[in-house]
Amino acid sequence: MTFSHASATIRPVQNSDIPAIHRIYEDQVLNGVSSWEDEPPTVQEMTDRQTTITEKGFPYLVAKVDGQVMGYAYASSYRPRPGYRYTVENSIYVDQNARGSGIGRLLMEELIRQCEAAGYRQMVAVIGDSNNHPSINFHKKMGFIHAGTIRSIGFKFGRWMDSVIMQLPLGESDQTLP
Repeated sequence: MTFSHASATIRPVQNSDIPAIHRIYEDQVLNGVSSWEDEPPTVQEMTDRQTTITEKGFPYLVAKVDGQVMGYAYASSYRPRPGYRYTVENSIYVDQNARGSGIGRLLMEELIRQCEAAGYRQMVAVIGDSNNHPSINFHKKMGFIHAGTIRSIGFKFGRWMDSVIMQLPLGESDQTLP
């Protein structure tokens, strides 16, 4: 399936988007390595997760094409301690039929823009599996740099998997105090 950038709309999540978000995420839980959950959460659990993120003021976005949610992205707290308050972790999921279409880029560009506007200074991507080349390459194209690899930290699909950490400076980054 091919989409043009002009046909996609990026906007804040709405409650009516959650079933489509659930469908996209369920595919990753069952078939992908971007999520290390074993069982897909329910639609209600996905609703609760989205509410927790947005109530804390983090951006949560969807990409719609022809009225259908084809991807979503959000930022959340990297770690709960106050010293990490200027760092966010990104999460991005694109429908399997829209991968490579530019939807992910549109979502990430807007997510970065909103995080910079909110005063965050670093964005961290925690990528499941060092063999997840599509995600690693996507983040590289978006300006992220490799910050480290935690070897054999997760187990899914009958094998050990690494966690790749990538990092993107936001705004003035560490060049000025917040």
